[in-house]
Amino acid sequence: MTLTPAKTTAFQVDILAKLYLEAKSAYISDTTIALLCDWLMEEFQQLPLNLQFSDYMRYANAEEMFVDIERGQLWVSAESYDSTVYPNPIYGFIFQGMHDYDHYLTDTDFSLEGEIMAYNFAAKRVPSLDIQKILYSEIVLRSATYLYQGHAADPKIVFL
Repeated sequence: MTLTPAKTTAFQVDILAKLYLEAKSAYISDTTIALLCDWLMEEFQQLPLNLQFSDYMRYANAEEMFVDIERGQLWVSAESYDSTVYPNPIYGFIFQGMHDYDHYLTDTDFSLEGEIMAYNFAAKRVPSLDIQKILYSEIVLRSATYLYQGHAADPKIVFL
C-alpha cells in the first residue's frame, strides 16, 4: 500500500489550530449525541478488525498501523480520543477505530491532508450535518492542533 502524499501547508495547520484553540465548546443536543452513538455502533459492527484497547499504544505512523490492520487487528490508544462528548467511553474507542480504519481505506497518513481525506470519507456516511461538524472538530481541527502544538490539545468539540 502506498500512502497518499501530503500537500497542505504549515499556514493551513496554523489557521485551523488557532481556530480550534480559540473557539468555545459547542452545545451538542442529547438527540444528536444519541444519533452519533447509534451511527458509531453501526460502523463498529461493520469493522472487519479486532480492536484492542491500550492505555499507551500509539502508532508512530500510518504504515505501522496498516501492518496491524492487514493482520486483522488495530490498537486503539485511550490518549487518542475524547470521551467527554460520549455518554460512555466505548463510543470514543469505536470512533478512533473507525477513523483509523478510514485512513487504511483511503490510503492516507496522519498529515493534515490525510486527516481531511479520512474526514471526507467518513462525512459521506454520517446521518446528519451536526455529526459532520462533530467529526470535523474531532478529526481535522484536533489533528491540526496536534500538528501545531506537537501534542494533543485539551479535547472539546467546536463548530466553526
